[in-house]
Amino acid sequence: MKITVLTLFPEMFSALSESIVGRAQKEQKFTLDVVDIRTYTEDKHLKCDDYPFGGGAGMVMMAQPIGSSIEAVDPDHAARRIYLSPKGRTLSQEKVISLAESGQDLVLLCGHYEGVDQRAIDLFIDEEISIGDYVLTGGELPAMVLVDCVARYLDGVLSPASLVDESFSENLLEYPHYTRPVEYRGMTVPEVLRSGNHAEIDKWRREQAIALTRKLRPDLLK
Repeated sequence: MKITVLTLFPEMFSALSESIVGRAQKEQKFTLDVVDIRTYTEDKHLKCDDYPFGGGAGMVMMAQPIGSSIEAVDPDHAARRIYLSPKGRTLSQEKVISLAESGQDLVLLCGHYEGVDQRAIDLFIDEEISIGDYVLTGGELPAMVLVDCVARYLDGVLSPASLVDESFSENLLEYPHYTRPVEYRGMTVPEVLRSGNHAEIDKWRREQAIALTRKLRPDLLK
């Protein structure tokens, strides 16, 4: 899979060269291409935003640089084009898995300032995705979140066992984890986890997952 990110601030994506996602790129599990939208502006001053028609605070990203950059990186519209926007459908684990399993390349547009000229969305974008009901200064952080989420589900990035009992995998939050030492500041690892009885361990983990979900996210149990 190739994921292309269109942004005004490409330097922000250096974080994705680290940890599991960085290793996955080095091992060619997927390709990440970060493209500076300013490269495609027709303005001699590399301007990519302007004042909104109708007045209002802030600036709006112009349609031309966005459209030209999308046409350059995806001329045949073979990729799924996604605009990271607070107006989009909230990202879910189900959506992440769907994008990963589709095998289709992704083009991610990062808005900034007050948003993007609607014509760029209408002409070039397939869907809008939000990572939550709040507003950020731009789409760069949401794009990083989406890349990280999708990359984890690509073949060979993580072991299949690591993905089985995760939070939201069965509309349940994940059970608690423990490691050495057995005792820390008077608190000990539950005895069942040290018993070697895998049937009892599985039973305990499911009970804990249900209890945590009921306490923290009861909406998932409906």
